[in-house]
Amino acid sequence: MIVTLIIVCEVGFWVLLAAGLFFRYVLKMRRTGLGLLLIEPLLEVVLLVATAIDLKNGADPSWKHGLAALYIGYTVGHGHRTVKWLDGHAAHRYGGAPPPVKPPRYGMARARYEGKVWLGTVTAAAVASVLLLAAIWYVDDPGSTGSLQSWIWIAWRAAGIHGLIALSYSIWPKKAPAGVEEAPAKERIHH
Repeated sequence: MIVTLIIVCEVGFWVLLAAGLFFRYVLKMRRTGLGLLLIEPLLEVVLLVATAIDLKNGADPSWKHGLAALYIGYTVGHGHRTVKWLDGHAAHRYGGAPPPVKPPRYGMARARYEGKVWLGTVTAAAVASVLLLAAIWYVDDPGSTGSLQSWIWIAWRAAGIHGLIALSYSIWPKKAPAGVEEAPAKERIHH
């Protein structure tokens, strides 16, 4: 049930996002579009409640519950950035807005950008860890919560790997090709 619900939440995220942007920019119904976009976090609440009910009804804590926590954490850590990025593209394509700003490609500006994205992953790992620790406390059976504990390690290992990748942009910043000077952030646009 939990895996199916995770899939439903993921599909629901994209359906609500597409519908929200469609209403907002194509049909010019900005409030309706915004309303649809604001409904999306309810999907994570439904998943959280369903996971808690599943555990309360005696389900053995398993990888499914850990995956649900990671999914919710990822949505909290990266969902807003994803929605904002797609909203910028929809606003440009269908709403007459200027093209969205591209992320920097070179130097320390790129390193700072990668660091900010990594902070989203740290947020995701922290949220997932809190949810997993709450589930471990809720189940209150050290013998059956090992799989939930292992997901905490998975979350922080992913954050660590992402952190090393982000750090590599600071240690070895990519240099602009000869004769190419990157425009300041306000002048960079996405084509």
